Amino acid sequence: MKILVCMPVTQEHKAWLEKAAGSDTLVYSSQEEIPEEAIRDADIVIGNPPASSLYHAKKLRLLQLNSAGTGEYVSALPKACPGAMLACATGSYGLAISEYMLGVLLMMMKKLALYRDDQFEGKWEPLGFVDSIEGANALIIGMGDIGSAFAKRLHLLGAHVTGIRRTEGEKPDYTEKVYTVDKLEECLPHADIIAMSMPETPETKGMINAKRLALTKRGAYLINVGRGSAIDQQALIEALRSGQLGGAALDVTTPEPLPQDDPLWKEPHCIITPHVSGGYRLPETHNKIIRLACRNIENIRAGRTPESLVDFTTGYRAR
Repeated sequence: MKILVCMPVTQEHKAWLEKAAGSDTLVYSSQEEIPEEAIRDADIVIGNPPASSLYHAKKLRLLQLNSAGTGEYVSALPKACPGAMLACATGSYGLAISEYMLGVLLMMMKKLALYRDDQFEGKWEPLGFVDSIEGANALIIGMGDIGSAFAKRLHLLGAHVTGIRRTEGEKPDYTEKVYTVDKLEECLPHADIIAMSMPETPETKGMINAKRLALTKRGAYLINVGRGSAIDQQALIEALRSGQLGGAALDVTTPEPLPQDDPLWKEPHCIITPHVSGGYRLPETHNKIIRLACRNIENIRAGRTPESLVDFTTGYRAR
């Protein structure tokens, strides 16, 4: 087999990949400049190549993404390479992103971002009462790897965790209740913490709109690490200004980058970061992706089913 790796790798990662590949051939390339012959001859591609390049991949058996989301590949791959399998990197990002979520939640609850703003003004002024995770009602919208990792951390800190997932399934022991999306509006009025970690799909676009923000418990905290399109940003601004929301933390926006003149930048109760909660900023995330790729190389070589295969009809990891 020929295996094309079009994502960043360290020398240690190359050693892991070469061990998994055995006598098979590894070719390394950047994501942006993939030689046509490299993708044409590849049996396995590891990384997120331009979707248009897949039309050259006539031998492809597996595309192993380095992202948890599947984006355009769900529709592009079956058209370009009928019969090829798609695997995502779900399971690799939960550690990094859940710790980010915990960090920004505490910043909002303890008013740390506001105190930081006051520091630059030389203000020594108490800002009043703060909130606690212990005893809070947390609503986790999206119970995949990231949402579940955050839910576990909140549970350990004493929160009452309710999950919202796309399909019915077994209730994890770190949650008190789990519902499907049709119960979202019933759950919003009880939540002190609302955390969103869904991919972009037709169903998730505009999920949190003016109507649903009006249903939230007054003073609730909202976190979004999925896709910016899940929130109506104008309605979010109005909810922050009215005090309907106590704070919002956004690692994703619409569009990205957020324009410099967007009013969200000036909202004192909104924390904005430039889509940095994931990626390779935590080295262990990078390591997890490469380990998954190595296991899937071994699975293909041994004739086994790869891990983290994606269901083309839903865009999510197949159960």
